[in-house]
Amino acid sequence: MPRRIFLQRSLQALAVLGMAGCDRLSRAEWFQQVLSAGEGLSRAAHKALLPRSTMAQEFTEADLSPRFRSNGTSNPENPAYQALAANGFRDWALRVDGLVANPLQLSLPQLRAMPSRTQITRHDCVEGWSAIGKWTGVPLGRVLDAAHPRPEARFVVFHCADPMEGPGSVQYYESIDMDDAFHPQTILAYDLNGSALPIANGAPLRVRVERQLGYKHAKYLSRIELVESLDRIGGGKGGYWEDGNGYQWYAGI
Repeated sequence: MPRRIFLQRSLQALAVLGMAGCDRLSRAEWFQQVLSAGEGLSRAAHKALLPRSTMAQEFTEADLSPRFRSNGTSNPENPAYQALAANGFRDWALRVDGLVANPLQLSLPQLRAMPSRTQITRHDCVEGWSAIGKWTGVPLGRVLDAAHPRPEARFVVFHCADPMEGPGSVQYYESIDMDDAFHPQTILAYDLNGSALPIANGAPLRVRVERQLGYKHAKYLSRIELVESLDRIGGGKGGYWEDGNGYQWYAGI
């Protein structure tokens, strides 16, 4: 056999063995623990370099994208949500509960009456696209202050109205820690580019966590829950994509 062909086939065989080894590694519990530890170290380093007060870049209206794409679900296949949308969300309310001293039930007019923040920021999607939009909403920290978090609360969980695998299936959920929850640019947005949030972009309310990737920006919010641990939320990793698709829980950018 000519040397070139021999080397080529040898490299191909090694590649196949390598992929098989990687596949076995990905299923090994000890290797998953190593990856989780690496994610924790990455998060710690990111927080050390970019402390809580660090702001994501903001832009001007001249920078706005001509169209802000819909990421993920664009119209939830959820009869309860569709009924609320047909009524202009007049009967919709956001629940805030869990580890709080003062559980809340807030209508859209009540949220709009609270002090608001407007910011023009870039949305970075893991699918490879970005868009710049102008968001207006109430800072999440103000809502949490009104609910009075208990001392043991460590995470904020967002429960959403969009079924991820067809009608009646598991609905989207995400979570962040208290540092990001109280960041000034973390808002519950009800307006996009000066108008009420379109259904395709998460009406009537979505979270904007400007220092994290797009899948953390949960849409179609129905409930906010404060918890001490993420162990009992979904598969225990803190989010729909994290539980079933290997996404990192901390998606800082």
